[in-house]
Amino acid sequence: MPERIGDSFQEQTKYSINGIPSGAMHGPQPEMYKSYPGSQRAALPNPVIRPGASLWDILAARRSHRKFADRDLSLDDLSLLLWSFNGITARAGKYDFRTAPSAGALYPVETYVVANSVAGLDAGAWHHNIPNWELELVRGGFQGSNLSYACLNQKMCETAPAVFVWTGVVQRCKWKYLERGYRYIYLDCGHAGAHLHLAAEALGLGCCMIGAFFDDEVNAIIGADGEEETALYIAAVGAKA
Repeated sequence: MPERIGDSFQEQTKYSINGIPSGAMHGPQPEMYKSYPGSQRAALPNPVIRPGASLWDILAARRSHRKFADRDLSLDDLSLLLWSFNGITARAGKYDFRTAPSAGALYPVETYVVANSVAGLDAGAWHHNIPNWELELVRGGFQGSNLSYACLNQKMCETAPAVFVWTGVVQRCKWKYLERGYRYIYLDCGHAGAHLHLAAEALGLGCCMIGAFFDDEVNAIIGADGEEETALYIAAVGAKA
């Protein structure tokens, strides 16, 4: 690996008053949504927003929780957690606007749920199909132990009822923003993670964000190729122990 690659990336993706990319689109726009035709599907309940603590109380209470009670996550809670960052709240032309922001409303981040113990849902790695508000099975069977290993043996990936895995579909953002787009993909993923963490706290659930993992091993679990689509961020969620 080249030395100081992070410094080089930061320098080479800067915008300067002496030159900014024109903003012209580079080829046809990639599909806005990913789907898995022919896969096993599981419908999600319509997300229902519930009364609870104020945003300020939730912000003050938010902490990372790594130990979870031996209790299934409900599909209702899973649906609401997904809505907290993937929910479509408005439309303008061909663009959908969601609960979490995205540069240029391009939404290059895809969401997978590794279900370990979700009530009414088979164990496995599932993709969130946003337009149909359902889950699509990409890898069946209990994946918690595989994901735990891939996350440097962090056991919470095995004991949490649900683990969220976010990927970046790179060309969705580079199509417009070129190399600068990588910055926006990471930022978009951070927005999603923050929304999820606060939503979990609002539901009385524990959540812990994970950035340390073996990239190729996580990609293999969810079927990402690691180039056109690659794992970015992970979050374990469940009832607090």
